[in-house]
Amino acid sequence: MDETHNEVVKFKHLPRVGQIVRSKAHGSLWRVISKKEVWQSTSDDPETGEPRLLPAIHLTYWKIQKGVPPGVGKMLGYVYTMHDNTFGTNWQIESK
Repeated sequence: MDETHNEVVKFKHLPRVGQIVRSKAHGSLWRVISKKEVWQSTSDDPETGEPRLLPAIHLTYWKIQKGVPPGVGKMLGYVYTMHDNTFGTNWQIESK
């Protein structure tokens, strides 16, 4: 079965735009300010040598800091696929 972008969001329990997440490494709060459906390249198909692309979700985070307006300051962006565990390892959803 081929994966879809919606399955990535559901399976990985990714946050929605506007939700706040906490960095597990630093404890800092970040707001999700954008979500894009993208294609992540992976290793070529071993049988045919053809390039392969996986559906992925790109989230952009903005660091919440007192006195700093939204969108100003530090921002980060990460791509998530069905085949990684980086969201659950690094982030915790704080707001519903």
